Amino acid sequence: MQLQQLRYFVAVAETRHFTQAADELGVSQPTLSKQIHTLETSLGAPLFERIRGGVTLTVAGETLLPLAQRMIADADAAKDAVADIIGLRRGDVRLGATPSLCSSLVPGVLRAYRAEHPGISLHVTEGSSQDMIADLLAHSLDLALIVQPEHGVDPALETTELLRESLVVASVASGPPPTVARQLDLVELRHTPMVMFRDGYDIRDVTLQACERAGFTPKFAVEGGEMDAVLAFVEAGLGVALVPSMVLTNRPLLRATPLAPPGMRRTIALAHRRGAVMSHAATALREVVIEHCAATVHIG
Repeated sequence: MQLQQLRYFVAVAETRHFTQAADELGVSQPTLSKQIHTLETSLGAPLFERIRGGVTLTVAGETLLPLAQRMIADADAAKDAVADIIGLRRGDVRLGATPSLCSSLVPGVLRAYRAEHPGISLHVTEGSSQDMIADLLAHSLDLALIVQPEHGVDPALETTELLRESLVVASVASGPPPTVARQLDLVELRHTPMVMFRDGYDIRDVTLQACERAGFTPKFAVEGGEMDAVLAFVEAGLGVALVPSMVLTNRPLLRATPLAPPGMRRTIALAHRRGAVMSHAATALREVVIEHCAATVHIG
């Protein structure tokens, strides 16, 4: 029993006429009659009785009709559902990002994606790059914006480099600058209280390693903050912090002082599982992320 045969059967049952049903279906009457006969043979019972001017349903036909109508409706609904997903009219996509990227890069990306695909449900997870990598490997995320580790990522993942971003020294704009020069040598911070991120933050590890290379251990004013908390502590004048330049774009209470060469930079990448068959929604989001970064992000 094929779906096409059921469609032919329903057309005849609703019109009570083979010729009229054939015209509506766009097939010849012999073709329609043959398919109905094949269906009756597979079911082991006649479905129609011929009467003057048309046909009427047998008991078997009356029993089959509501079932066939429901099967056709379910098949059409399934086809429409898949078409919606392929056409990006609905669906789900799960994106992960570090806190600094959630507050800087991600809002613009989601705004651009939502404008193109308003029917897609977006789910954003915030955490460290290590957390995002673990979630990708656990199939909890489709895509993740991460800080590319110097040693690379797990071979099960594939990354696309998006941009290289400078770290700057953030200080309260109403206070004295951390240096009288245009650029700050990191060693100048050896006696300056610093606001430090919590364990697991990429910037924390980068900062501690850079200070160690510069020959000093940083003096912590506050330790253990998330991105928003760190910036708020710096705004309160509790200390300075090394932060990505992007996060200071809309923070008028903070001053950004660049580091002297070679400075400190990090690579932002978009990661996904290698070889994974991504949904149409996730594929479209990946394209939007890459296009958005290429068009709007200009970071040294």
